[in-house]
Amino acid sequence: MKPVFTTPREDERLGYWLQAPPSPGGGAPILVAVHGISRNAAEHAEAFRAVAAECGMALVAPLFPRELFPDYQRLGRRGRGLRADLALEAILSDVRRRLGIDDRRIHLFGFSGGAQFAHRYALAYPERIAGLMLAAAGWYTLPDPALPFPRGLAPCDRLPDLRFSLPAFLRIPMTVFAGELDTQRDEALNCARLLDRRLGSHRFERARRWVELLAAAAEELGIPARLRFVPLPGSDHEFATCIAPDRGDLPGRMRECLGSAPSPPLAA
Repeated sequence: MKPVFTTPREDERLGYWLQAPPSPGGGAPILVAVHGISRNAAEHAEAFRAVAAECGMALVAPLFPRELFPDYQRLGRRGRGLRADLALEAILSDVRRRLGIDDRRIHLFGFSGGAQFAHRYALAYPERIAGLMLAAAGWYTLPDPALPFPRGLAPCDRLPDLRFSLPAFLRIPMTVFAGELDTQRDEALNCARLLDRRLGSHRFERARRWVELLAAAAEELGIPARLRFVPLPGSDHEFATCIAPDRGDLPGRMRECLGSAPSPPLAA
């Protein structure tokens, strides 16, 4: 069984890699893996296909082409290409049509720019997320209601229909990965002063501090959050080192997050 590339019948601009669950039936969960700015969706499909099969899940690896989704990390603000959140909704609907499985809750993984998309999608649609796994994000939306999205949680005039629920977001089981060697300030890193001040100067530090900020927000709200920060040994910002079995081993760590029996879909 290998992933195949397909497009929704309703919109052929929206391509994605799909692997059916090993057993037929509507109860199989869905694992969605979102690429970074290199748009390596095929690599994600190949890297995580065994994990999905072992956990009895369907695997979906959407492709957000640069020319259509230049702002996908921030969900696709008005005037900056197509809406990536709506594209994922359309892809999941297509998966439901093809496989007959419940798409209302997903396990969502993102790497680098994909991790930016994934946590912002989860902020906007927390009821859709059974589990969230983030790796190597350059920066994160702060749990600050005074700052407009994407820096904080206040409404954004370029995404006027979205509201962001921190309490619901904090109830999602969440694991944040970062390479121990991912400490460079490269040209792809957002080096805004606010982010340096609030989160730190590089990706490893920003991941750790963001989890600490979320934990503090959860405690203040009285929410028993399930948050973990997991360093990836021997790993920099390259996807290849983060998935290598003798270094970051993201597939193995993802398997630990998902377990042998992923969260069931919502009851009808």
